[in-house]
Amino acid sequence: MQLDALKLTLTAVFEPAPEGGYTCHFEEFPEIFSEGETMEEARTNLADALKLVTEYHRDEARSRASASAVRESHLMVAS
Repeated sequence: MQLDALKLTLTAVFEPAPEGGYTCHFEEFPEIFSEGETMEEARTNLADALKLVTEYHRDEARSRASASAVRESHLMVAS
């Protein structure tokens, strides 16, 4: 499969929190989680968490990669 043809679907799980609001995570990446007072706030915060974790891992990988490593960027758009 070509990376350009890759379609990635993530499943966000939102659960009511006992203290109010919602906790949330991705089924595929349970280490990425967040919370919010409303579903919309939780959704926004979860997207921010995904972005931060992705940026962290990218930076870490680049700091360890050899100078001759070839990188390609692929834009994936959520629907």
